[in-house]
Amino acid sequence: QVQLVESGGGLVQAGGSLRLSCAASGRTFSIYRIGWFRQAPGKEREFVARINWSGGNTYYADPVKGRFTISRDNAKNTVYLQMNSVKPEDTAVYYCAADAVTTAGPGYDYWGQGTQVTVSS
Repeated sequence: QVQLVESGGGLVQAGGSLRLSCAASGRTFSIYRIGWFRQAPGKEREFVARINWSGGNTYYADPVKGRFTISRDNAKNTVYLQMNSVKPEDTAVYYCAADAVTTAGPGYDYWGQGTQVTVSS
């Protein structure tokens, strides 16, 4: 079992910056990949970025490329999402999720409760 807790959300002006944190606990040694997702009211959940727990490989969705940076601190069992040059369309509840190394499927196995990010214009 892996538990995930997001934090760092809040209100920020367009063009500003925000850093989200995802703290993992439990069987963190089983984590293969951590992903960030977001969901706005009335819209489907969408992928934002992901990072491999071991090698640190990263991948970003097109809307956030060049603006967001995902990173990790394995000693602290924490993944970060640095959000720069934010836009109103970035407004959403942001979730982190863990893909366990023991699962073969493409999906994510554990999810946090989410943290609200609101970008004002």
